[in-house]
Amino acid sequence: MRAAIQETEKKKVVIAIDSFKGSLSSIEAGNAAGEGVLKACPSAEVKICPLADGGEGTVEALVNGMGGEMQFLTVTGPLGEPIESSYGMIKESKTAVIEMASAAGITLVPKERRNPLHTTTYGVGEMIRDAIGKGCRNFIIGIGGSSTNDGGIGMLQALGFSFRNKAGEEAGFGAAGLRDLAAISRENVVAELKECSFRIACDVTNPLCGNQGCSAIFGPQKGATPEMAEDMDQWLEQYAALAKEVFPEADVTYPGTGAAGGLGFAFLTFTNAVLESGIQIVLEETKLEEQIRDADLVITGEGRLDGQTAMGKAPVGVAKLGKKYGKPVIAFAGSVSREAAACNGEGIDAFFSILPGICTLEEAMEKETARRNMSDTVEQAMRLFLAGRRKN
Repeated sequence: MRAAIQETEKKKVVIAIDSFKGSLSSIEAGNAAGEGVLKACPSAEVKICPLADGGEGTVEALVNGMGGEMQFLTVTGPLGEPIESSYGMIKESKTAVIEMASAAGITLVPKERRNPLHTTTYGVGEMIRDAIGKGCRNFIIGIGGSSTNDGGIGMLQALGFSFRNKAGEEAGFGAAGLRDLAAISRENVVAELKECSFRIACDVTNPLCGNQGCSAIFGPQKGATPEMAEDMDQWLEQYAALAKEVFPEADVTYPGTGAAGGLGFAFLTFTNAVLESGIQIVLEETKLEEQIRDADLVITGEGRLDGQTAMGKAPVGVAKLGKKYGKPVIAFAGSVSREAAACNGEGIDAFFSILPGICTLEEAMEKETARRNMSDTVEQAMRLFLAGRRKN
């Protein structure tokens, strides 16, 4: 049995690892890393902090980090059928934490049924309405991973806005509901909506329309043909013009209005909302900086470390906080690409893959295997860290 290293001075290790999607949640990955730290140094003080960047896992991270609880309800799914969904609620601050993907996500739609002409954000509005009814007035909403391109009108309809076509009929679900829009009414909007504020976790900078808009860039992955994407772009442009008549400050060119098929535009235009970096919201709300300030070592990571990580994903957000206080930062990932070397220039001092040898993706993602690999790899890195500290 390997001997633990005995330290006379207690070390504080802060662990904030993003989820290994399909394998370990943020907390599970953190617990496994913490186990590895303690195997190397039983006297260490380990602080595990949940981490997410506004996408999958954001609700879990914030609910755990802010002392909230989960709320469960049935909502209208992206295909118009009832689905079971959930969101987080922090009663003390009257805050609801919602992932739009839990009501309108692309993973909820089988590949053969993906068609943005019909997928709706109505269920997102139902979650917001439920939270308002339970007293929430502050909202943190992650809008990544959508299956929709309806400009957010489904969500807005659930909140009481009315969108009528030239025949005077209420718009139907999906992007097809945007076709022939003639009037927007806010007469029956939930009264409490004016008391609510929304922080939208959004790292997409695309505008609503045009060759960089949501229809052209994200429509194909949601099932749109080139012809459908062109039609939807025109419909969104007409919808935005109508919205501007009701809300003169509406701006289709604002970065992020094209997020989640135009849901970013809906929030910015129809509600009291701001678009923010997802990782910055999580870091701020979980008060990670306070933990890092007096740490001896910071451990972070995510399922795959690559060039995209260096462009501002969750581990780099953690690393920048570490460097603010001169702390060493080590990252761990299931896989590491050559482009991950860019992370060294963004505050990550060293990074490691947790895979000990060749295996299939399915084997690597098996929960117990991933947990054990994380623990074992972190243990060895911790031993190296401690050995280096003793020499100094």
